[in-house]
Amino acid sequence: MKKLISLAIGCVFIFASLVSAKPMKNDRIVELHIPKDATVSFRIMLNAGSQFDPAGKEGLAYLTSRLISEGSTTTDSYEQILAKLFPLAAGFEVSAGKEIASFTGRVHKDNLKEYVELFTRQILAPAFKDEELQRVKQDALNYLQNELKYASDEELGKAVLYGSVFAKTAYAHNDIGTISGLNSITIEDVKAFYKKYYNRNNFILGIGGGYDKKLVDKIWNELQKLPEGKVADAPKIEPAPINGQQLVLVEKNANATAVSIGYPIDLHRGNKEWYALAIANSWLGEHRNSSSHLYQVIREARGMNYGDYSYIEHYPFGGVFHLPPVNVPRKHHIFEIWLRPMPNEDAQFALRAALRELHSLIDKGMTPQQFDLTRKFLKNYVLQYAPTTSKRLGYALDDKFYGMNTSHLQLYRKMMDEVTLDDVNKAIKKYFQDKNMVITLITKNAKDLAERIINNAESPKKYSTPKPASVLEEDKDIAKYPLQVKKENVTIIPVEDLFK
Repeated sequence: MKKLISLAIGCVFIFASLVSAKPMKNDRIVELHIPKDATVSFRIMLNAGSQFDPAGKEGLAYLTSRLISEGSTTTDSYEQILAKLFPLAAGFEVSAGKEIASFTGRVHKDNLKEYVELFTRQILAPAFKDEELQRVKQDALNYLQNELKYASDEELGKAVLYGSVFAKTAYAHNDIGTISGLNSITIEDVKAFYKKYYNRNNFILGIGGGYDKKLVDKIWNELQKLPEGKVADAPKIEPAPINGQQLVLVEKNANATAVSIGYPIDLHRGNKEWYALAIANSWLGEHRNSSSHLYQVIREARGMNYGDYSYIEHYPFGGVFHLPPVNVPRKHHIFEIWLRPMPNEDAQFALRAALRELHSLIDKGMTPQQFDLTRKFLKNYVLQYAPTTSKRLGYALDDKFYGMNTSHLQLYRKMMDEVTLDDVNKAIKKYFQDKNMVITLITKNAKDLAERIINNAESPKKYSTPKPASVLEEDKDIAKYPLQVKKENVTIIPVEDLFK
């Protein structure tokens, strides 16, 4: 932890650039004017995420975004667009998350004129060619049918976890869609989705960097050429109550077991309790941080896997991102524990170890020393969250999404001075629990593992190298730590049956 704190302190200079983005008189425009920045960043955030997929057309939001990002316009083929972007050393992308679609781009200001024409045309005049739809559709199907099922057990576990927690809601299906949904989508479906959700009243515009103020009006006026429409009404998301520890196992021929654990929490950034819980969560399982407690217990002391983390906000593609991604906001979050794959024979022991540490935190709370060290670490660590203008602009748009009147990044640091140990321990008692949750395991011989968990069979840990006596003594308690899974709360799913 001391090493990481010193590294974060070295980044304190970044704070000077964590200025609050300024909403314009038009509350759908966010500016982050930095005259010395040689680049200009653009972000357009639309209410056009996968929660708006029509029933039976799961994947429509994703395919629409891909066709805008990687498709032709009415004036240029996609190959011609790439050729025009190449000398500008620039690009753009559209990505669809659960609630929003984000259209982003960045260019050196010397190339601004040519780039703006390409950037705006991409969203205003997509050609929506059927042959391009077939290309991106096949990519999406390949991801669901092959990559996610057979080459990415970590993301598979998370997908099954979210699908279980939010079953029968618009949050349940993967953002990329379902196999049957993707296969049913036609180019006319894409055009209809674009017309309904990519409309002139359904977006927020963000511009940052060293731009001329006239650029804001130019971009805004261009975007008024989008179809007429209204702000999209989000579907109601009401996950069913979770009663007891629900065990969901995915049976596949895997030589390691991936574990994801979670349950819904009703808490958002901007609330003081969120920042109090963020301290507890950081101590327990800060993402990709070797000082966090789960990491120390499961990986550092026992060498069981590559890492062990926890989250109070949605954190997609944790294997790729070291720091929280922007413009993937959600109104509905879960508390999540992610144990990276470990040998199959260690799965029950690792699950016990994680739940034992969570229970201990709930029972005992944080100590003054743990609290003080973690809040000081976070106050400096957050400085690394947004090192670029584009990333800071992304945070500013997320602030709008969450209804915040101040910068989340600035408030985060401020709260590290104001939140007390009592605040943190109260938040732990209020939001952390280990009785009602979904536990997903991607594993081989799922039936045997389920029976061992239901019967609370001992799961002693065996090592190939010597371990300290203190670790071996603690292992005796972990191996017998009681799990609360009942037979009627167990589901086993063959991997072949997922995402249909």
